[in-house]
Amino acid sequence: MTILIGVLCQDGVVVGADSSATFGAGPQYKTIEQKCKKVEVIDEKVIVAGTGQVGLGQRFNYVVQEYWKEKGFQKHYLEVGRELSAKCISNFASSQVAKGQYGSLLAYTAGGKYHLCEFAISDFQPEFKDSNMWYVSMGSGQLIVDPFLGLLRKVFWGDSPPRCNEGIFYVAWALQHAIELNPGGINEPMQIAVLQLAGAGNIKARCLNEQELSEHLDHVRGVNEYLAKYKDILQGRIGDVDVKLPEPPTKEK
Repeated sequence: MTILIGVLCQDGVVVGADSSATFGAGPQYKTIEQKCKKVEVIDEKVIVAGTGQVGLGQRFNYVVQEYWKEKGFQKHYLEVGRELSAKCISNFASSQVAKGQYGSLLAYTAGGKYHLCEFAISDFQPEFKDSNMWYVSMGSGQLIVDPFLGLLRKVFWGDSPPRCNEGIFYVAWALQHAIELNPGGINEPMQIAVLQLAGAGNIKARCLNEQELSEHLDHVRGVNEYLAKYKDILQGRIGDVDVKLPEPPTKEK
């Protein structure tokens, strides 16, 4: 079970996931739950995150790595999505994998622009996020996260994507929401990777370290506490609302 979240930002891409892998003795019986890595960074330029069978994720990551070595990402972004979809469907078909077993999020740059592509679980066809719909969630936690992301758009985003530093915070908030409310199989620690300009004109993909994640989670706790105090306003105790929010995480590390 998994939750993946991707946000195409004004100045980059943010991709996050939980860290839970569920072992099973057949499709109906789950045995144990272990931590695993669901967000991979390839050559500091590409972010891959997957939901579904771990073995299929390993195979897709290999396909993406080979495609990177072949300089496939220099093509038009739509062609990148089409070719990776075809390559992976062929790879899966070679061992008779049925449709609906694996889905993925892919973040990269092409043509000087950032791209976030969803490879749907149902048929592994690529769908690119854009300025009209710039966020996505996948996995068993989607029913929990999609309404939350819709609320974030209504309250915070409006009609324009956030910047990366805000995007990291929103992804951390949504992941924490899913981890706390899910009925099982989605667990911490959360993993978040970002693709953005890292200085000197160099675009870099990297995973956030524990300190960076901790800063954003501190801010999530502060916002939750602030919102919880709104009941004091509703009850007429406006003067009692006094919650100090933590300082926002820094933009660069």
